[in-house]
Amino acid sequence: MLRQSHSFSFEVLDTETELLPADMALLKMARVAIGNAYAPYSKFRVGAAARLANGHTVSGSNQENASFPAGICAERVLLSAIAALHPNTAIETIAISYQPEEKESEHPISPCGICRQSLLEYEHRMNHPIRLILAGMKGRVFIIPRADSLLPLAFTNDELA
Repeated sequence: MLRQSHSFSFEVLDTETELLPADMALLKMARVAIGNAYAPYSKFRVGAAARLANGHTVSGSNQENASFPAGICAERVLLSAIAALHPNTAIETIAISYQPEEKESEHPISPCGICRQSLLEYEHRMNHPIRLILAGMKGRVFIIPRADSLLPLAFTNDELA
């Protein structure tokens, strides 16, 4: 029997004050996007912001719907907006933050499985890694060098060919 393992490295910052100015600005943009979230059912608001290879920034927020599962996560709203507004443009960095209605947002969260798949697909399509900054409203910050690290053994278009 062959045994294999998968691991990846990422940075853990104690606070957002350790971020580079451009990364801090992107995280602030993601936090502002939280205000545009429509989350009357889960009460879990998420904002995401991206810095593109062309220098533009774009943000998005989660949008729920009473007809579950018709809602869409902030990360996929963001990817859709980028694909529509800046077709074929690579993403350099995405910052993601969140604010639940009734508890503190004091640690990073990671994208859900569907969003991980969508980030991986965009990353592969552009042949360019997407760096992720994950943070709550305070506390530690995770910096993941490439989105595909979050989805080992991923299903890709190679399986369809």
